[in-house]
Amino acid sequence: MRIAGTLIEDTYAEAFTMRAARLIITADSERWALTAARSMTGFATSVIGCDCEAGPEGPPPARTPDGRPGVRVLVFARSSEILQGQLMRRVGQCVMTAATAACFDDLPSEETVRVGSLLRFFGDGHQGSKVLDAALADPPQSRERRFWRIPVMDGEFVVEDRFGVRKAVAGGNFLILGRTPDAALAAAERAVESIRSIPAVILPFPGGIVRSGSKVGSKYRKLIASTNTPYCPTLRRSTQSALPDDVASVLEIVIDGLSPDDVRRAMAAGVRAACGDGVVSISAGNYGGKLGKHLIHLRPLFQETSGPGPSPAK
Repeated sequence: MRIAGTLIEDTYAEAFTMRAARLIITADSERWALTAARSMTGFATSVIGCDCEAGPEGPPPARTPDGRPGVRVLVFARSSEILQGQLMRRVGQCVMTAATAACFDDLPSEETVRVGSLLRFFGDGHQGSKVLDAALADPPQSRERRFWRIPVMDGEFVVEDRFGVRKAVAGGNFLILGRTPDAALAAAERAVESIRSIPAVILPFPGGIVRSGSKVGSKYRKLIASTNTPYCPTLRRSTQSALPDDVASVLEIVIDGLSPDDVRRAMAAGVRAACGDGVVSISAGNYGGKLGKHLIHLRPLFQETSGPGPSPAK
């Protein structure tokens, strides 16, 4: 199968079940909401070293709980316990400290973690709360919502008491094999631009692109992951390489989403956008199907989904 002259390899991405939370951060301006979101999602590229994966999500919400400009953020972690700790620290250190910002839950769920109820102690006894009846919410919610008002030096920081948590999917991916570094980077940037318009997914790595793809294990016992040697061009002659002779650069796009379908939709859009001149093929990273529950095959994506871009040709 080829799209715009680029070979789509007959392989699959191996993704993992995680726990996810979805936040809306608001502020007096979109600039300050985005500033808080970017600060909160810093150092959150991979659970291998960061304990969570996070990033701003898609287009801004049409409505926010307080009617101000807002940004959605998704945060993924291996467990609800880890997710609670990450949310508490990141909201407390990066959103509460951001001028005019507030933080709300945007993933109604029966399973919840504490955030505002932990941060409220910063108010030193001067904090207050308000409960919104679930039936009166717009739209109606499955549970009542409590909001904490914590006094800060520019007024009050408003934060939701509890945040919903759901099962989600992390680690959807594809590899862009380029004839030159410039061609690979241009293709990856096209993919990122396309995926960022899609809701319910994030690209947790810097600029949405990964240059240091990894494999499981290492010659060093303490490392659980190491550089993806089969896809490193400089190692072509010293290790078993997966690269054709005309490939000089490989970049990876990693996608986390609220559901497998969300990840598939984003992968399809990103692959379509990446294909074209200078891109030899599109592949994907997997571990032989032994680690991740979700196996997302590349070629069926273009039978299951539709969207802008050239039609696939066999």
